[in-house]
Amino acid sequence: MVFIVNRQAEALGVLYDRYGRLLYSVAYHLVGHQQLAEEITLDVFRRVWEKAHSYRADRASVRTWLTSMTRNRAIDMLRREGVRPEHNSISWADLTVEPSADGHSPETAVSQRMQQQRVQAALAELPQEQQDVLILAFFRGYSHSEIATQLEMPLGTVKTRIRLGMQKLRHQLQP
Repeated sequence: MVFIVNRQAEALGVLYDRYGRLLYSVAYHLVGHQQLAEEITLDVFRRVWEKAHSYRADRASVRTWLTSMTRNRAIDMLRREGVRPEHNSISWADLTVEPSADGHSPETAVSQRMQQQRVQAALAELPQEQQDVLILAFFRGYSHSEIATQLEMPLGTVKTRIRLGMQKLRHQLQP
């Protein structure tokens, strides 16, 4: 990030090459529209260029910082446009990793697909109430309070179900 703070464009290019596809994927899964996801991805990198000095390595990895910015930007755009994610609903089965034309090998695509299938299988083993809150939180971009309102349940229950679901997923997905 030091190089970006110092306005070295090559560093931004390297960052884009490393994380661009991931950020596009996060944005696309939240908004369900290719052009909007591209716009969000480019906007995040523009913000990185302008605000690289705000990155704090002691708080999060670069990947986490970028994906959080992407998720927040996607949610902001959905709210600004008055579009609710349920209109572009995405099921677990729709969450695919497509082989890329930007140099990723077929082996990488197969590996990603196998990992996705493993995650989907682990999700399918969760109780339905945990699946519901995880879908709303991570794939539809709802806040905890929005989930509580949507599902008509206490905020503490939502937080507990998300935490328990994530713990079970972590346990099931350990190598």
